[in-house]
Amino acid sequence: MPVTPTQFLDRIRSKNLHTWLGGYARYWIQDRIPDIARSTGRKLAGANRPSQNGESRGVRHLLFAMCDHYEPLWGKAPIERGEKRVKAWVEGYPRLFDEFRDADGKMPQHSFFFPGEEYAPQFLDDLALLVRGGCGEVEFHLHHDGDSEESLRSSILHHLDNIASHGHFSRDDDGRIRYAFIHGNWSLANGRNDGRWCGVDAEIPLLWDTGCYVDMTFPSAPDECQPNIVNQIYWPIGDLRQRRCYENGQRARVGERMDDRILMIQGPLALAKRPQRMSIRIESAAIDDSDPPSAARVRTWVNQNIHVEGRPDWIFVKIHTHGCPEQNAAVLLGEHTRAMHQTLTQDYNDGQNWALHYVSAREMYNIAMAALDGHAGDPNDYRDYRMPRPPVLG
Repeated sequence: MPVTPTQFLDRIRSKNLHTWLGGYARYWIQDRIPDIARSTGRKLAGANRPSQNGESRGVRHLLFAMCDHYEPLWGKAPIERGEKRVKAWVEGYPRLFDEFRDADGKMPQHSFFFPGEEYAPQFLDDLALLVRGGCGEVEFHLHHDGDSEESLRSSILHHLDNIASHGHFSRDDDGRIRYAFIHGNWSLANGRNDGRWCGVDAEIPLLWDTGCYVDMTFPSAPDECQPNIVNQIYWPIGDLRQRRCYENGQRARVGERMDDRILMIQGPLALAKRPQRMSIRIESAAIDDSDPPSAARVRTWVNQNIHVEGRPDWIFVKIHTHGCPEQNAAVLLGEHTRAMHQTLTQDYNDGQNWALHYVSAREMYNIAMAALDGHAGDPNDYRDYRMPRPPVLG
């Protein structure tokens, strides 16, 4: 039976495609079509504008970050179950992934965005073992609802102090805590239409005031909080106290830096063909038990070509997951993810066309800032460019 126009529109709305398809189309017209035209030597429709990015020459550098909404007590689990979930990572991650190395000799990096409201000392002590073992770093995740600016500020500072007491988070020269952030339930800056899971329109400047330097919440499609800015590294602009101010942005480009606000680094978002099926799926760079990683997904992530404008040879791929629930941990600590790293190390680390760099969230931010300041060459030189290593790493 043919689909009626009403049914088609209902399907679009059910996946909230109407909130971001326009941004996805702009991204293709402004970035992907000209890039494909340059790489193939052909002029395609919409590809006749002058390049603002320059030409990518020589080795392309792939910066790969895994950002985990790491919730040991997911599903209201008792503390004992949370402890078992964390132990599974402490024991399994080094054993499964130590064989993989990037162009700099680093093993896969995992950024554990820990939810402040789930704080228990043993969780952070165990994660410190992974950090000291070279497996990644801990950053900040928060679920909250019905807050005011005052209550949210107090809550954030309390959680930061708890987590930092275990040696996590970067520090300024004066000892101030600096952190990367992912919003629980995606509802950054009161992003939901019903006002749930936040309550604070001015959340982005509040985050900056409490030490946040980068937000890595998005993409969140098909969730309604997904912005109409797609596949970008950008600065939020306009009235930053306005609800969903992240919808207005200026693309990060070489030679232009804003030192009074957080940077937004998005992961890849695309419409992709389903394997062996004549249908299209939303690729939102999320790994879970229902959507494990694959070689095809890796290619889609890389092909979104996320970069700082003017530095097209540094490609940013930020993937996200909820790694603690057992069904997801089985994927993240299993053969699907090993196969993903085999694809990354074999196809994107030949030293001639590609160099692979496994990075933490902090390192990804630092390298983006180095690009903004006009640096080129090997991004490995800029892992600690602005935000230093956390104390747990010495």
